[in-house]
Amino acid sequence: MSDFAISVADIEAAADRLAGHIRRTPLLTSPFLDEIAGRRVFVKPECLQHTGSFKARGAWSAISALEPEVRAKGVIAFSSGNHAQGVAWAAKMHGIPAVIIMPSDAPALKIANTRAYGAEVVLYDRLTEDRDKIGAEMAEARGLSLVKPFDAPMVIAGQGTTGLEIAEQAAEAGVNRADVLVCCGGGGLTSGIALAQADRAPGLRVRPVEPEGFDDVARSLAAGEIRRNDTMGGSLCDAIVTPQPGDLTFPIMSALCGPGLAVSDDEALSAMAEAFLRLKIVAEPGGAVALAAALNRKDRIEGDAVIAVVSGGNVDPAMYARALEAIGT
Repeated sequence: MSDFAISVADIEAAADRLAGHIRRTPLLTSPFLDEIAGRRVFVKPECLQHTGSFKARGAWSAISALEPEVRAKGVIAFSSGNHAQGVAWAAKMHGIPAVIIMPSDAPALKIANTRAYGAEVVLYDRLTEDRDKIGAEMAEARGLSLVKPFDAPMVIAGQGTTGLEIAEQAAEAGVNRADVLVCCGGGGLTSGIALAQADRAPGLRVRPVEPEGFDDVARSLAAGEIRRNDTMGGSLCDAIVTPQPGDLTFPIMSALCGPGLAVSDDEALSAMAEAFLRLKIVAEPGGAVALAAALNRKDRIEGDAVIAVVSGGNVDPAMYARALEAIGT
């Protein structure tokens, strides 16, 4: 593992920096979910995390790792959703400026939430403007540090603290061997959890889960080299649709993860409804794909237990209503 961008020691150091600032989310169970899946199901609800997703972990880790004089100048990030809110929140808690560059057609609620955390939101037209150019000019002019959404060592380390918690909680529940299903976009959460568990709980095998048609990580793992998605639009699970795995995350996933899984939008919506009905938690479509795989890909999962991470719960009311209607509630 020495060839990877980060080590378990980095994740442990991130856990120390996050202590007292990040919620230790529980492992939830329901006999109803067990019956559907045909095995014991344990759910890690990162939708209960600060800002409504696991992204708060990576943002805090990255910002807290900066040298004080560098951190004081502020940070900048590109995002239309959960990463934006995570960085804005972590920056506010550190008392530093944050600039978030968001597409002008991003959901109004996400723009408003990011501003509510105290960030300066800069909107751009994704069809006519270059966000990287805008960001580079602002970062240079103000001395801002870029916080990437997944392909950065300290971000991966922060997300990996989720894996430390899962390892401890699974052991407490008597689960020593199980597939751990993780909602996967660029692979920051997946690779971080895989690194942590390879050290702390080698019997737990991480498996990325993606939307059907956008399973670049699963295809990359099968091919042994990075594969891209043909398109970036058309899935309800927009929070985890990325062009391809990260340059830093893919080697970790390739070495440590099992085969990827993919689920349909309808299966994600159904999993959102089951999470509400059985666990009383709110999941967004992209945050529900791991649970969807646990419930609908039972023949491709090994063992008598499975652990699914619900990675986020930032869903608008109309989409949530659609999910509940899909199951007839």
